Amino acid sequence: MRTLLFILLFCFSANSFAQSEALAKNYFEQGEYEKSLSIYKKLVKTNPNRIDYILSTVEVHQQLEQFEEAEQLLRQQLDSRRRLPQLYVDLGHNYALQNKDSLASRAHKDAIQYLNESPNYAYNIGKAFEGYSLLDEAATTYETAMEMDANLNFYPQLARIYGEQGALEKMFETYLSLIESNPSYRSIAQRNFSSYVTEDSNNEANSILRKTLLKRLQQNPAILYNELLSWLFIQQKEYQKAFIQEKAIYKRANEGLSGIVDLGFIAFNDDDFENAENSFTYAIENSATPEEKLRNYQYLMKIKLETATEKEYPEVAQQFEALLDTYGRDIQTYMLQIDYNHFLAFNLGKKEEAISNLKQLAKENMTSYQEARVKMELADILVFSEQFNQALIYYSQIQKKVKNDVLAQQARFKVAQTSYYKGDFEWAQVQLDVLKKSASQLIANDAMQLSLMIRDNSMEDSTQTALKKFATAELLSLQNKDQQAITALAEILENHKGEKIEDEVLLKQGKIYEKTGDFNKAEASYIKLIEFYKEDILADDAYYHLAKLYENKLALPEKAKQYYEQIIYNFADSIYFIEARKRFRMLRGDAIE
Repeated sequence: MRTLLFILLFCFSANSFAQSEALAKNYFEQGEYEKSLSIYKKLVKTNPNRIDYILSTVEVHQQLEQFEEAEQLLRQQLDSRRRLPQLYVDLGHNYALQNKDSLASRAHKDAIQYLNESPNYAYNIGKAFEGYSLLDEAATTYETAMEMDANLNFYPQLARIYGEQGALEKMFETYLSLIESNPSYRSIAQRNFSSYVTEDSNNEANSILRKTLLKRLQQNPAILYNELLSWLFIQQKEYQKAFIQEKAIYKRANEGLSGIVDLGFIAFNDDDFENAENSFTYAIENSATPEEKLRNYQYLMKIKLETATEKEYPEVAQQFEALLDTYGRDIQTYMLQIDYNHFLAFNLGKKEEAISNLKQLAKENMTSYQEARVKMELADILVFSEQFNQALIYYSQIQKKVKNDVLAQQARFKVAQTSYYKGDFEWAQVQLDVLKKSASQLIANDAMQLSLMIRDNSMEDSTQTALKKFATAELLSLQNKDQQAITALAEILENHKGEKIEDEVLLKQGKIYEKTGDFNKAEASYIKLIEFYKEDILADDAYYHLAKLYENKLALPEKAKQYYEQIIYNFADSIYFIEARKRFRMLRGDAIE
């Protein structure tokens, strides 16, 4: 019973202190320092060993310019048996507030000299210096302690401080030493490197890191330095140099081709198809198993699909056929077959052959996910062929097959999209309303955009005439009938001037012109959209696509920067905001976090 009573009293007391502390903090934040001080004094009297209460009381005294009282409180603690040397830092800050710089310096030296008693005090002393942004003193504390005791490790603190001081070489060297002593710090180090390294290989931080890594590699040929050099070259988009490092890593570590393959994907996604091809070709040549070789051939064929001209299509088809003859036309090659049949339908115009092939493949004994992937491609080709009802059946089957997978959400969106192409806007809207709550942000955004477009253009025109024409133009674009799509869009602009759908037409027109390489006409479409609809929902799309066009196709980086800046200042809630800010800073020459 007595034990229970003690526990209850303890809990009540702890709760009371917490409430008092919260009240004191609230008074402090509101600038009511006298009230705050009164509570903190009571807390210190009741809890004389609570250093946080003591320091809070000191801070209130300082706000009231009661510096002598603050000093007295700190010295009482420093003269006590429970002496905490980091309080010399607080004492120094108290002198600094009074512009007594010599006394502040003396207190700081006293704190550092305390390391002679025990280097283990360095953590609290250094942290106290950092709390007052006294980086030189903090660095000296950590460095001195490590000199005294080789077992102490303050590399993380020192690396961060060197970075804040702008001592980049010391920062990189310290992080590298840290990784050497504890490899688990590598991801933290690379994340911090990213705050200084940019895409520009001539950037100061890039140059210093490259030289530091090369020097260390010469002194100690550890694979770690090859890996970090590869990482640096990837940040700089110098994939050929990264490839050289990845080959060296593969030959020395003999731990598989994942680094080479990953580099291939990075280069591929950055449209550097030449270096992507080099990576996948090397992976094929060095693959240990037929399965691994097949996967890399599949990646290589994706590059062929992206880069082949119409004249090269027969050769690409022969390469697909040769691979399928070698590896079979069964479940093992189902992804390769999906890519091949997509090529047959969308590039060679052999829709019926592709549909027949995929229907046969779907009969194989597959997992639910594999079957869903095959049927998704089959349904897409059926939409391409304007066999809408059959496509809808397959999309519905996918939703049942993989209910909890994002693939099911994609299938539902494609049901809405297919209904839209058909002109069944009401049913499309029903599907889109569900998808707007999708766990996939990308699908939710696409659903929101299509839903708003249908709703806006249905309210203005109950016959939905312009909307039906626009849906037809989008289908023509999907079918790669670009000139017909451009003609259809031009007809809408001519006959539906001033209608709500005009901004959608201009955006789509710009995208198709980009696709066909008519960049000046694409520019004109985006500029017209901005000129007439700069307050509407698609304005940020136009700014972003125009900025990308100037940056990547028209080689006008200053103009690109202007349009990225418009998104940053005028469209903070845009889905393009983060990328626009990154590109703007990159073009301005900033270090990118």
